[in-house]
Amino acid sequence: MPTIHFLDGLPPKVAAEIHAVLDAFADAPPPAFAGGGKWEAMHGDMAGLYEVRVQGGGMNHRLLCLLIRDAEDLGGPSIICLGGLSKPRRERANPRDYRRIKMYREEFERHRRVLS
Repeated sequence: MPTIHFLDGLPPKVAAEIHAVLDAFADAPPPAFAGGGKWEAMHGDMAGLYEVRVQGGGMNHRLLCLLIRDAEDLGGPSIICLGGLSKPRRERANPRDYRRIKMYREEFERHRRVLS
């Protein structure tokens, strides 16, 4: 649900671009998918997550995802969209946003869903 709320709050063009990046990644996962700066691995305490990066309306928009390679309960390899954030260009994301995404990741790992 957090991802749906995030995408619903974005300009339609930005949301469509995020969907396009997800579709492209799903059609050609690594190493075939280079990402072109729109799909990036995160580092540090966010390692293991990936972000879709899109700009629009003077803002940077990020959708944070978890890749599950062996997920029989999900029907096979899956991209789990945890939630997103928007921030002004050239500014750091609010640490609170990253804590929220980590909480969503923990919820998914415990319950195989993200409803917060």
